[in-house]
Amino acid sequence: MLKSLRRNFSAALLTLVSLTCSAEPVDEAGYVTIGGIRQWVTIEGQDSANPVVLIVHGGPGNPNTPFAHKLFGNWSKDFTVVQWDQRGSGKTYAASKPAEGEVLTMERLSQDGNEVARYAMRRLGKRKLILMGGSWGSALAVNMAMAAPELFDAYVGTAQLVNYQADMAASYRKTLALAKAADDAEPLAKLEKLGPPPWTDPRAFGVLRRITRKYEALRSDAPPKGWFAFGPGYDTPDYEAAYEAGEDYSFLNFVGLAGDGMGPKIDLRKLGVRFSMPVYMLQGEEDLVTPPEISRAYFDELVAPKKEFIPLQRTGHDPNRSMIDAQFAVLLRLR
Repeated sequence: MLKSLRRNFSAALLTLVSLTCSAEPVDEAGYVTIGGIRQWVTIEGQDSANPVVLIVHGGPGNPNTPFAHKLFGNWSKDFTVVQWDQRGSGKTYAASKPAEGEVLTMERLSQDGNEVARYAMRRLGKRKLILMGGSWGSALAVNMAMAAPELFDAYVGTAQLVNYQADMAASYRKTLALAKAADDAEPLAKLEKLGPPPWTDPRAFGVLRRITRKYEALRSDAPPKGWFAFGPGYDTPDYEAAYEAGEDYSFLNFVGLAGDGMGPKIDLRKLGVRFSMPVYMLQGEEDLVTPPEISRAYFDELVAPKKEFIPLQRTGHDPNRSMIDAQFAVLLRLR
C-alpha cells in the first residue's frame, strides 16, 4: 500500500511539474555529473511541455552538438531535443580526459546514456522520452533501451548497427563488387590487400570506410553545404583539438588494437529481440557501412508493440536532408 501511494504521488508530482513548465522555452548547455564525471549536455526546445527526444550520437567520438542547429534546429518547435557528448568525446573529453589506460565499454556508455535520460526527465518533468540513435549511436541506444525500457516511449534507429562482424563482412563484399564493376584500380588494390573481415589491424575499418564514402557519394544525395561546420561556441582551436583527440581516442576504443574493441563485440541479438516500446528503423538504401540487408534481417526478427522499417532512397550511411526529414516525420507521428 505504501509503495502504491508513493508511486501515485510521484506520478502526480511529475504531472504537476510538466504542467507548470508548459509553454516555457528551454535552452541549456553545460556540464552535468554523469557516471561520476563531468559530461556535456544540451537541452533545447521552444516549449518544455513538448515531447522529449534524446539523441545518441555516432562515431563513437562524433558528437552532434557542434552542428546541431543545422541538423535539428527546426525540431525545437515540436520537441525538446536533448543531446550529450559521450564519455571520451567532444566537450566531455575536454573536461574529463580519460586516465592513461582507461578504456571505453558499451556497458559504461549505456549506463551513462540512461543516466542522461533520467536527468532530462527530472529536469523537464517527464515520465518517458523518445530515444533516437544512428550508426554507432544506434547500437548504443539499443543497449540503453534493453537495459532500462521503462525510460522510453519509442526507439527510432537510423543506419542501424546490428552485428559488427556481419555488417563489416557485407560492407566489404558490396564495396569490393562496386570497385570491380568500375574497374577502379586504386580502391580495388586496397581492398584486396585488406582482405575480408574479421580484422586485427586497427586501421582496417578506416581503410574500408574511406572507400565506402567514395561509392556512397556517387549513389546518394550530399548533405547541404556547411552542415558539418562547427557552430558558435564550438568553432575555436581548443575545441577543435579536443574534438579530434576525443575522436581518435573513441575510435581506437571502438576497433581495438587487435580487433578486440567495443565494435567487434557488438551483436544486438544477444540482448534479445523483444522490445517493450515501438521501434522505427530508417535505413539508407545506399548505405555501405551498415548495409540494408543486415538491418532488415534484424528488424524482421524484432517483436515490438509496433514496428516499421523505412527505406530511404538516395541515402547512404551519413546524414543528408532526406534522412533528417524522414527522422522528423517519424517523430511527428509519435507526438
